[in-house]
Amino acid sequence: MRQVIAPRGVWLDGALRPGMELVVDAGRLAQIRPRTDVAARAVTLVTPLLSDLQVNGGGGVMVNDMPTPDGLAAIARAHRALGTGDILPTVITDAPQVAEAAADAVLACRDEQGILGLHLEGPHLSPARRGTHAPQYLRPLDARTVALVERLRARDVPVMITLAPERADPALLAALVASKAVVSAGHSSATAEQAQEAFARGVTCVTHLFNAMDGMESRRPGLLGAAIDSKVACGLICDGIHVSWQMLRIALRARPEKGLCFAVSDAMETVGGADHFMLYGQRIDLRDGRLVNAEGALAGAHVSLRDCLVNLITRVGVPPDEAVAMTTDIPRRLMGLAPRRILPGMAMDDLLVLDAPELGSALGVG
Repeated sequence: MRQVIAPRGVWLDGALRPGMELVVDAGRLAQIRPRTDVAARAVTLVTPLLSDLQVNGGGGVMVNDMPTPDGLAAIARAHRALGTGDILPTVITDAPQVAEAAADAVLACRDEQGILGLHLEGPHLSPARRGTHAPQYLRPLDARTVALVERLRARDVPVMITLAPERADPALLAALVASKAVVSAGHSSATAEQAQEAFARGVTCVTHLFNAMDGMESRRPGLLGAAIDSKVACGLICDGIHVSWQMLRIALRARPEKGLCFAVSDAMETVGGADHFMLYGQRIDLRDGRLVNAEGALAGAHVSLRDCLVNLITRVGVPPDEAVAMTTDIPRRLMGLAPRRILPGMAMDDLLVLDAPELGSALGVG
């Protein structure tokens, strides 16, 4: 069956292009061409499938609970159904054997179903900024984790590791940097000076900016202020719950240049799954869009990266081309990966076709 799709904008080679149409034949993209008078299905936006660097779970599965190829595949399928084609499965703080099992699973199924690599979020975190991470597993950076990262990197597997830089032995941190893993500061009580020193030593990213770090004060900017004022990459959970829309706007405007921020979902297993789950033996419930434990504290996010993209445009006011980059090219570049491209011959299942009328005015229509 032949079909023509006319998007308000299509992401081509790093730019959002208006006035184009896509010819689809038998489920594949046959042609990309300037708009004609042919009858076409109007949609809002067409982009490559999105790339999410922080995915704890989905489809009723948590990485920590099922660190196997089947578990990772189930999570990836749940996110793919919502427009995310590539994920970094994220192991949160746990016993060392859990992270090692997840690494084995990634090695077994990397590049299948959009499994890019592995994100280790913990256990080398600040106890004061651990969030919902289990305190009994927290420990300073050690040789066992470095060896795990080096094993993955020796196989050219992309790795992100979130740690509190103030708790990392300099020699061990240097080994992580030398492996070319993306070392990200997070769940940290670092001062601005400690953060700047870490950036100078090769920490190139900050995990979920604002969350699990000290707030900025007039004479104590902390990791948060140091990150915003630097050229390191910063992930942002764009659900309006973890960070307010206003604070997102402030942070994005304050960065020294564009292209330094990317969106993450920080999704838990409720995305594409049930409305509750168990974490460290404690029940987590979905209430009014929030995932909370019995005390009401946040425990991950219930949002897809597609929702983050729409939120960035409609709630934060980010220009559509910048918002698309934050969910596609920027995270991939951070991990040393080429961008996904829209090319004739590709399956339409590898594209996000977004029909969201609320984006119309932002794209210059309506």
